[in-house]
Amino acid sequence: MSDIDTNSIYAQLGLSQPTENNTRDNDELGQAEFLALMTAQLQYQDPLAPMENGDFLGQMAQFGTVSGINDLNATFNTLSSSFQSNQALQASTLVGRRVLVPAQTGILNEGANLMGSVELVQPASNLVVTIKNAAGQLVNRQELGLQQAGLIDFEWNGLDTDGNSLPSGEYQIAAEVYRGTEVSSGSMFSVVDVESVTLGVGGQDLTLSVSGLGDIDMGQVRKIM
Repeated sequence: MSDIDTNSIYAQLGLSQPTENNTRDNDELGQAEFLALMTAQLQYQDPLAPMENGDFLGQMAQFGTVSGINDLNATFNTLSSSFQSNQALQASTLVGRRVLVPAQTGILNEGANLMGSVELVQPASNLVVTIKNAAGQLVNRQELGLQQAGLIDFEWNGLDTDGNSLPSGEYQIAAEVYRGTEVSSGSMFSVVDVESVTLGVGGQDLTLSVSGLGDIDMGQVRKIM
């Protein structure tokens, strides 16, 4: 295909020649300008060396691809804004709520029971939950008996084996999972209070600040109370 005098084409079409101070963002032509230039190329092409169909279709395909990418970017930006708005909505409803998260520590608050769960991947012939104080002394033992697979809830009212009330604070929680003569440890989860929420950046999860455990990712939450 012969060279086209782009200066004369812009003049014939009444368009301004792009300059450093007169360009679109990213130096891109709009759809109207592109189609006008394509029409001018056909009109002013050298009759002895006309544009081939392949060249014409190739240019159209290139523009279509760029236009599609721009539309896709705009769509992604819209989705990102929507996602951030949704995160903000989630954050506003979580503060002050209780959530179930993986933890080896349970929180006993004044006037409220320590609550948690044990996750069983297989049924158990007997499930025993133990609760110890900061010194590692056993203060409560619960035999929950035969259990099916899944999350098994438990709670403790803060009384030791002698019926004495124990102070609020953090306690160690663990589970003994019996299957016949075999004994293994269970995966522990604790119910904690959400104190504050930090919005995720760049598609990351919300970060929750929870009582007794510090910061955790929203993705770790198994249940919202």
